Parts: sequence; structure tokens; C-alpha cells
Amino acid sequence: MRIIVAMASAVFSGSLLAQAAAQPAPAARDPQPAAQSLAPGANSFVESQARAAIAAKGFENVSPLVNDSQGIWRGTATRHGEQVQVSVDYKGHVDAR
Repeated sequence: MRIIVAMASAVFSGSLLAQAAAQPAPAARDPQPAAQSLAPGANSFVESQARAAIAAKGFENVSPLVNDSQGIWRGTATRHGEQVQVSVDYKGHVDAR
């Protein structure tokens, strides 16, 4: 009888350990990092400098840019054949949406 109880205990404790060892799968990585927020402020860049910052990030066909009331240069550009909205803040951060 002790052997049966010992075997039952071994089987039961083994299944508990197997459940405790199981870990959930890691979350899928987002292929696109979160967009960096643009900081409003007095922008000292001229349009050609903002265009150069956009081009340095791999964008092409940059449209004429407009400096809005928050000091952020805004326009459109293409990347990987897709047209996107681009922006450059006074710190030189480039954002695309």
C-alpha cells in the first residue's frame, strides 16, 4: 500500500512541477517602434536644414515644408515607395506618420 501511495505522490508532484515550469510565450515585438513625440519650440532651422534632416532618415521626394505655429516643419515625403507625412521639431527629431 505504501508503494501505491508513494507512486501516486510522485506522479502528482511531477505534474505540479511541469505546470510551474511552463512559461507564457513572449509578447510579439512591434515591427515599428513608437513614434517619438515632437517638441514644440522656437525652431532655428531653415527649410533646407529640415529637408536635410528628413533625407538623412532615408526619405525621398520631400515636398515643400511649412513651419507651423509650434515651430515644427511639416510636409510629405516617400519612403519604401509609400508617401507619408513628415515632421521635424526644433531639436531635429524627425517623425513620420
